[in-house]
Amino acid sequence: MKHLDVAKFLFVLWCIALGALFVTALWLPGSTALSISPSANTLSAPTPDPLAEPTLPAVPSQADYGAQVYWLHCMACHGNKGQGLTAEFRQLYPQDHQDCWKSGCHGHRPYTNGFVLPTVVPPLIGSNVLDNFSTAAALYDFISSAMPFQAPASLDSTQYYQLVAFLLRQNGLWSSSVEINASNAAQIPVSMKENATAPSVPQSPVRESNNGVLWIILVGLALIIIVLSAILFIRKKTKA
Repeated sequence: MKHLDVAKFLFVLWCIALGALFVTALWLPGSTALSISPSANTLSAPTPDPLAEPTLPAVPSQADYGAQVYWLHCMACHGNKGQGLTAEFRQLYPQDHQDCWKSGCHGHRPYTNGFVLPTVVPPLIGSNVLDNFSTAAALYDFISSAMPFQAPASLDSTQYYQLVAFLLRQNGLWSSSVEINASNAAQIPVSMKENATAPSVPQSPVRESNNGVLWIILVGLALIIIVLSAILFIRKKTKA
């Protein structure tokens, strides 16, 4: 191989390697390679934080307290608006937390003392989302025994009833100032569906992220090209 041809070949190999490493950097979780921070002159007025803790009114109701219980124990999985764990909702989180099912987060091989998250987390606020619960008592019985998903039955009864009041209010099913409790929950209808039965706790299979595999492939390709080009360069020097 002529000297010029070898030089061109090495140049092409190095370009491919650098390109692979550049693409890898862009695909890494949390990568900020292309992030652009707006200047101070282009910043608009601050918008409300959709993940901020709800504030209590001067005279909070049971449902108002329930909004805070929801924010603290339910929102991370069921959405800031009760919409469920949608892709749109997950985009509100930092980039390195948006893929809930990657290893080391809530997927295969979760973090220490962590838990594996179902791939489908249902909405709690919206049309007919509580149809599987005939009364407030049925809703209370389910969430007080099965939720939060990672720590079932870990809240006290007051918090669970506050959460029931909040969910019923947000679904337009309860507006009374009377507090929901063990004595009246069975008389408060939730669904008109016949034979409504509470759902089972979700046990969906884990979805594993492919980002780690892609990262390994690209880095491996770059290393192979670099090593190959180094060998060719050494051989060329030896022949010279």
